[in-house]
Amino acid sequence: MAALRVTGAGASLQLPFVSSRYNAGIAIGAARVGFLKPSQHALSSKQLLPRRGSAISRALEQSVKDVDQGKGQQQEQQQSSDYQVREQGEAQSMGYRAFLVGANGKTLSPWHDVPLKSPLGGGEIFHFVVEIPKESSAKMEVATDEPFTPIKQDIKKGKLRFYPYNIRWNYGLLPQTWEDPNHANPEVEGALGDNDPVDVVEIGERRAGLGEILRVKPVAVLAMIDEGELDWKVIAISVDDPKAALVNDESDVEYYFPGTLTEIRDWFRDYKVPDGKPQNRFGLGNKAAGKDYALKVIQETHQAWVKLVTRSVPAGDLSLT
Repeated sequence: MAALRVTGAGASLQLPFVSSRYNAGIAIGAARVGFLKPSQHALSSKQLLPRRGSAISRALEQSVKDVDQGKGQQQEQQQSSDYQVREQGEAQSMGYRAFLVGANGKTLSPWHDVPLKSPLGGGEIFHFVVEIPKESSAKMEVATDEPFTPIKQDIKKGKLRFYPYNIRWNYGLLPQTWEDPNHANPEVEGALGDNDPVDVVEIGERRAGLGEILRVKPVAVLAMIDEGELDWKVIAISVDDPKAALVNDESDVEYYFPGTLTEIRDWFRDYKVPDGKPQNRFGLGNKAAGKDYALKVIQETHQAWVKLVTRSVPAGDLSLT
């Protein structure tokens, strides 16, 4: 059987020829992680120069999956283009709202109507709604108590809220999740949920737009405790980011984004201190848990959301439209 041998400093991998589609996946993966120049996207190249041996198989396997899922990608791109943001009122005003609108002009809820899971990724790629674009400070969030849960700027004591400094990452929510305020989490000091969707910190390089919907893969999670409430922070990366194929768990974040997990934790620990409030705390040993734990959190909070929207639990002031 024909084979492709991938060699480089400290790494060697022999891969069987399977099909032209498989070949294309290997070529894409090699280019994606820098083993091939753009002009070398072909299996005739016998030597590739990896920067990190352990990244080879993951990147190539993911690229083969990407090629196999070409049809799914087209469907996903069409689905993403079906959403638009309609703004109402002036930015940084109490009347500002950003509504999500479908292709048919119907107003949708970014919390309830956007599917949690992407059709790609075997159940491990999720939709992420951007509430706060990176390098901005206005504290934007879905209005969970208003019809269609539009994005608005948070208000406290009659004033619009701003972070004391810009947030360094895209920040927002996982749709169709809910942190149940009546559920005491035994793994995080018995803390109760904060009554909101699960938050996402997206670490990719691109600054996304407010209301934009990205496909992300979770790689870690922080269990923040804010005034006694559990406020999960799922750390994820956009699947369209140049480093997405290389980053699959918390150890990869440390390798390709050194110091980022600590920086995220410290940012959320300290952002209320300039207002005279105490630092937030973190469970799970004061550090980020890995991808598997993040997926567990997402699954549990999605199940809680299902109970909420089917009215198996009281909704209180939350809007279910």
